[in-house]
Amino acid sequence: MNSKDLYLRLLRYVRPYRRMFALSILGTTAAAATEPLIPALIQPLLDGSFVAKDPHSIRLMPLLMVAVFIVRGITSFIGTLAMSWIAHQVVTDLRDALFARLLSLPTRYFDDHSAGSLLSRLTYDVSQVMTATTQALVALVKDGLSVIGLLGWMLYLNWKLSLLVLLITPGITIIMRLVSHRLRRLSRELQELMGGLTHVIDEVLQGHKVIKIFGGQDYERQRFHRVNNRVRQFNLKLAAASEASGPLVQLLAIIALGAVIYFASLQSAADQITVGGFVSLFGAMAMLLTPIKRLTKVNEQLQRGLAAAETIFALLDEPPEPDRGIRAIGRARGEVRFHAVSHRYRDDGGEVLHQLELDVRPGETIALVGPSGGGKTTLMSLLPRFYEPESGDILLDGVPIRELRLAELRANIAYVSQDIVLFNDTVAANIAYGAGFQVGEDDILKAAESAHAMEFIRELPQGLHTLIGENGARLSGGQRQRLAIARALLKNAPILILDEATSALDTQSERKVQQALDALRQGRTAFIIAHRLSTIESADRIVVLDCGHIVESGTHDELLACGGLYASLYQIQTHS
Repeated sequence: MNSKDLYLRLLRYVRPYRRMFALSILGTTAAAATEPLIPALIQPLLDGSFVAKDPHSIRLMPLLMVAVFIVRGITSFIGTLAMSWIAHQVVTDLRDALFARLLSLPTRYFDDHSAGSLLSRLTYDVSQVMTATTQALVALVKDGLSVIGLLGWMLYLNWKLSLLVLLITPGITIIMRLVSHRLRRLSRELQELMGGLTHVIDEVLQGHKVIKIFGGQDYERQRFHRVNNRVRQFNLKLAAASEASGPLVQLLAIIALGAVIYFASLQSAADQITVGGFVSLFGAMAMLLTPIKRLTKVNEQLQRGLAAAETIFALLDEPPEPDRGIRAIGRARGEVRFHAVSHRYRDDGGEVLHQLELDVRPGETIALVGPSGGGKTTLMSLLPRFYEPESGDILLDGVPIRELRLAELRANIAYVSQDIVLFNDTVAANIAYGAGFQVGEDDILKAAESAHAMEFIRELPQGLHTLIGENGARLSGGQRQRLAIARALLKNAPILILDEATSALDTQSERKVQQALDALRQGRTAFIIAHRLSTIESADRIVVLDCGHIVESGTHDELLACGGLYASLYQIQTHS
């Protein structure tokens, strides 16, 4: 997308605030209109007051000068403030749109992009866009109109001398074009580096315990310094590219100014120009330098903003999670069938699942076991459509899940993963998350009791209303896991996916939670992924996966009697 299309798309976000935008443009235009008035008043001030000694000019000209500066100050304040208001609104809208897009993106997108780079887009990149929609736009309108107005006055005074100024326009255009390309490229690379910097910070914040226990402080400090130093280098390159254009443009302007002064002196000697006209022309040319300088500086802001807009719109243009289903199912009975399901995560990668067949009756508890990398978690990720299978069908109550709306499908599934995710909110809010917050405190209490979580919740300073910190940092691993189980209990879905749901519990807590899970499984279809085989002995059926294939299936006793892979795994665990 070229610069024009990018900026026009960016301005679409200004459209809802067009009245404020019109006020800003009106104020900025009025402020810009006062620029040529200043040299225009100089001519009658000098010729009338000092040369002709006209008493009317002596009284009037100072008052007009004061009036011009008052109008200039008021209109400039209104225009700049209104544009700043619009810019903050646009940034808010862009952040809202980016956040909404992130919520709708498929799981695969998050597999391919680091959290740091995505955070950088919502923070650093959006702030760069703000400069393009405020300072850059105000400078383009105000300084652009000032340059046009001053040139117009100069042409009116003496068109022959003014043409000398216009001769430098091609040189300025070439300089600006060359600098723009370099600034855009450097800005893109700087944005990538800022994403890398945020990624390093995010990893350190998430893994601070691992860093401390393994003594990785020096390594992380060096890693951060390398990225941080690269950011410094690119900021310096940006500054050099931006600053280089200013002196070059000003040099051309000074050359033109020198030529004007020389030829104006010749005209003055021949009485072809008055003193007031000469000073007015010279003043207009001198005043041209300031807006021209600002226009060269605004190029950096503009190119940074456009480079940021590229990455922002690239994210906004990412296709959302496919949801082509049109069928509703209500509350499912819980019959699940995997028919010839194959899956791979990358086109050039090996198959994680291969032509897998599995029929599950409503209310049946299926335990999925096997060596790591066998496909257990992948299989369960396909059921709620976190990923789409490469081939085959998954059916819920006889209906292919790809024909169901995602909201309908996922409303029938409760999920507890081994990687517990809690929010920096109260205990009650984290549990109520399972029912979309549409529950009362009594329901929350019941779910917490069933998950044996009230034992520690009662001891918290504010009970259910205690803030638990980022990802439950103020709780133990077992406490966090019980809150996640309470959240799943409250959802009361007909299908349960439990991925190592009791892995972080001590023996006593595990026994209590296991009892709650046994009660919860009654009348529901449950899938239990477990490495601790002692926790799934009571499952209706145990399915053993290895290298993407189902190699064994049966009850605990049946599989032990077969003496296959399950029996080997069980023997290893019980004798270790």
